[in-house]
Amino acid sequence: MRNDPLLFSLPRWRVTRWLTDAGRDVPDEIRAALIASLFGTLPIFAGGVLNTLTVSMLVAVRIPQPHFVVWCVLECVICLVRLVVLVQARRAAARGGETPTDLYILLGLAWAASVGYGTLISLISGDWVVATLACLSAAAMVGGISFRNFGAPRLAGAMIVLTLGSCCLGAPFTGEPVLLITFLQIPFYLASMSAAGFRLNKMLVATMRAERENAFRAQHDSLTGLANRFGLADAMAGRQDRPTALFYLDLDGFKAVNDTYGHGMGDQLLQAVADRLRQAVGPHDVIARLGGDEFVVLADALAPEALIMFGERLAARISVPYGLGRDRTATIGVSIGIAASPQDGTGLASLVSAADAALYEAKARGKARCTLASPRRAA
Repeated sequence: MRNDPLLFSLPRWRVTRWLTDAGRDVPDEIRAALIASLFGTLPIFAGGVLNTLTVSMLVAVRIPQPHFVVWCVLECVICLVRLVVLVQARRAAARGGETPTDLYILLGLAWAASVGYGTLISLISGDWVVATLACLSAAAMVGGISFRNFGAPRLAGAMIVLTLGSCCLGAPFTGEPVLLITFLQIPFYLASMSAAGFRLNKMLVATMRAERENAFRAQHDSLTGLANRFGLADAMAGRQDRPTALFYLDLDGFKAVNDTYGHGMGDQLLQAVADRLRQAVGPHDVIARLGGDEFVVLADALAPEALIMFGERLAARISVPYGLGRDRTATIGVSIGIAASPQDGTGLASLVSAADAALYEAKARGKARCTLASPRRAA
């Protein structure tokens, strides 16, 4: 699921939201992944469709009465519509558009109700071959329902009730008192399967949270929450199709603050610098901390004059005094080296090298400066 590139819309109707609710405080990203699981496992979907269509057709041939023919037609229509909606939903998800998630969920309930209807009329038909075939088919479908809808235990429970609940309804009309045991079997089975579904869902959500937290930690600096070197490389890979400017920032005067007030205050200062950078850049720009007091900003490449102006705005914001508590204030500066693709390089390594050379030049000229990389330094 995590690697599924398709993104399906979250349910919008109240009933479908309730049926697919993953619990409190579950991020939308995980909710979307759970919804995507309802559209996956196509072999299980195909197997279920083939099974119910085959059984309903065989029963209608054996007992060509109107209610059995109606069941067969109902199965054909529901399965065909489900397939069409499923294909359309996957295509819409591939385009990044809205998907008919609510309709797809309701069609799943309709399919389960159709299977339950067929089981009911088969039980009360008096033909035990037909009854056995229909009940075996319904029981087999419960396995597919549980596996295919593990991301939505309430939906799975509702589909199980619609599929097997008919056994309880039909048992009194069979003339076989022993079948009344279904009033104990089916509720117990439903309760146990629902409990297992909710436990599995809870474990799944916890696992997905842990995976996402680990992925975040792998690409982000633990102190500031900014991207780290790995996150910066990933961000750069996503910008290869457009010119990019890299701003290499090195704080001036940070070591003195760190030595004077201690590492705790130094960490607090770095977090404050990170916050100011977030406020200063655009929504599509990327900020990274490479370690120590070195930061990088990736932004769209502009004209040289505009790059210098942007760098100076960053420097001005960072240079405003910081309150560190207990009437302590600290003032630092920043030197910035700037490189841009494609003239200074096309990959992250070449841009960092060019910007680092420009940064060295800025510090050599007295610090608190913004310097553009030159072709000579970039080389």
